[in-house]
Amino acid sequence: MKIPLQEPVLIFGLAVLIFLFFPILMGKLRIPAIIGPIVAGIIIGPNGLELLARDSTIELLGTVGLLFIMFIAGLELDFEGFKKYRNRSILFGLLSFGIPFILGIIVGLWLDLSVLSAIVFGTILSSHTLLGYPAVSRLGVSKNKAVTTAIGGTLLTDTMAMLLLAIITGASEGNLSFGFWMYLILSTALFAAGILIITPFLTKWFFKHSNNEGALEFNFVMAVLFVAGALSLFIGLEPIIGAFLAGLALNRYIYDHGPLMNRIRFTANALFIPFFLLSVGMLMDLRVLVSSPGALLVTALILIAGIIGKIFASWITSKVYGYSKVENRVIFGLSISQAAATLATTLVGYRIGLIDQQIVNAVIVIILVTCIMGPYLSEKYARKLAISQDKAVLDETLPERILIPLANPNTMESLMDAGFILKKAIKTEEPLYPLTVVQKDLKQASQEVTHAERMLGHAVIYASGADVPVKLLTRVDQNIGWGIERAATEERITTIIAGWDGVIEGGKKVYGKVIDNFLEHTYQRSLITNIRQPLNTMERVILILPNNVLYKPGFEDAISIVKSIASQLSTKISGLVIRDDLEIYENVSGQVHPNIKIEFQSIDSWKSLYESDLNHVKSTDLVILLSARRGTVAWHPELEALPKKLASLNRGSFIVFYPTEMKETDIRGLRGTEIPKELLFKADYEVLT
Repeated sequence: MKIPLQEPVLIFGLAVLIFLFFPILMGKLRIPAIIGPIVAGIIIGPNGLELLARDSTIELLGTVGLLFIMFIAGLELDFEGFKKYRNRSILFGLLSFGIPFILGIIVGLWLDLSVLSAIVFGTILSSHTLLGYPAVSRLGVSKNKAVTTAIGGTLLTDTMAMLLLAIITGASEGNLSFGFWMYLILSTALFAAGILIITPFLTKWFFKHSNNEGALEFNFVMAVLFVAGALSLFIGLEPIIGAFLAGLALNRYIYDHGPLMNRIRFTANALFIPFFLLSVGMLMDLRVLVSSPGALLVTALILIAGIIGKIFASWITSKVYGYSKVENRVIFGLSISQAAATLATTLVGYRIGLIDQQIVNAVIVIILVTCIMGPYLSEKYARKLAISQDKAVLDETLPERILIPLANPNTMESLMDAGFILKKAIKTEEPLYPLTVVQKDLKQASQEVTHAERMLGHAVIYASGADVPVKLLTRVDQNIGWGIERAATEERITTIIAGWDGVIEGGKKVYGKVIDNFLEHTYQRSLITNIRQPLNTMERVILILPNNVLYKPGFEDAISIVKSIASQLSTKISGLVIRDDLEIYENVSGQVHPNIKIEFQSIDSWKSLYESDLNHVKSTDLVILLSARRGTVAWHPELEALPKKLASLNRGSFIVFYPTEMKETDIRGLRGTEIPKELLFKADYEVLT
């Protein structure tokens, strides 16, 4: 057997064994698992036991892993948070680039480098790689304002570093002409505009016609990622910039907890990101540290300058915007790792003769040290941040459980998608509860139960693709509505999501006897959905608020859920208030998290709503009607007619949202009776306070 290994199967097999056992070993030593492949790379690499060479295969897989890191960071960027905190990201990006850049130039001049070489030196220290981001994402704090600030700042920092590298290369070759500047500016602007404008248009068209085919959608996303990375090379930028922009372009079309997002994360975290970490470790040569006192001094100076620069950048940003110590350290952990852009700048500088081998060796040591520090600090303080957030939202009420009655295989995926989004909106760790009700006598139901379980099996497969746990329920009942009600009671369900095809059965019913029956006999929040195209293609949420709905016990909870849905779909919200005081709605909405603004508009009558506003509904609109059960505050006869009108539009998707009512014992006997408004107001006020 040749050493280093040449056989592809042996190379890949050894790598997979490393990815399996080294994270386990790191866990035993209480070190973040992400550091394991780096340490393994040092041991088995060309400067260690020489079991593996850092050849084109390792470099290829490592580069793919790095692109995945930047791509996922773009996908998970909280757009609403970024818009709100964009000034913070700009400040942090400028500081994170500027302070290390200046310190690097000072150290370079102190080492008797030329001015251009010193600028290369500063550029090496100015950029950073989001190596700790996978740990932050896994701990569920990727939407935190400090994390959003760091990610937004990273785009600015790395872009400035790559543009400066292109300028340095041009200067070293004497090409800083007017044509050079025009090409650099125009090509960069056109590239960014093309990715951020053309890609969303193509993505929306593709997802509308993909029929939820998982492999096809995944391949489309991979094509966008690597085409964007390849295009960035043509304009003189590193592929990481294209990967990050591709993530931003696809951000609103790939929602969290969906099957597609889970496939992307799984592919990245299980295979490609570990290969990148392994390749980083293989760069390290421990002999560099003891080769000479001068080499050790240069390495120490560069390391200290880089760390101090990032410390000051995160500290100043945190002080200016009042971030906590934990948030400050999360920002520092995310911004300290030097990898992709640093290595690219170093290799280019060495190739054009502006830095020597000694500095290259020192930079490799810095890459190793910071690539260990970054993930360690990110995971340590992101965990503390997650714990503090969990304490803030701790509630001693019933566990949030979502029931999804399934009857039509063709609507199963859209209902499960709604469940994934709602699960994140109500922040529950409980599984989803898909339910089928067999309308048969117990003695004759065996064949129908088998068919029902087969459909539930498809729901399990779909949910597993999104890494969402499920608990399957099957009920046999002569009345399907009663079966749903019984399951909701037995499993202590808090939310019911039901699909409706817009067809009404049975006289004057609102939806038909099944849905009407369980709405009449339950008090849990219920969402009656008619989803006509994938939710991730929606561009606007239209929220219809009937008169007095503000006084319902579940109003604030419903507004919070609607805001979260809009946040996950990256859409704006237009609130249409029927004959009510807008100021009250604006005040209450402003106090409800997440912090997303609803643009309220007053509608003077139901007739005006039908004749004007609903006529402007588009296929990419999601209409949410905040409704009320009969006999409760805010109920109006028009609420029973509106679902039929929405179904007849044949454009746009809609959800009729029935908020949680008062306790079942309080409301059950009152259904269908006229309740004095002042009594309802008093009861609802007591529940709210």
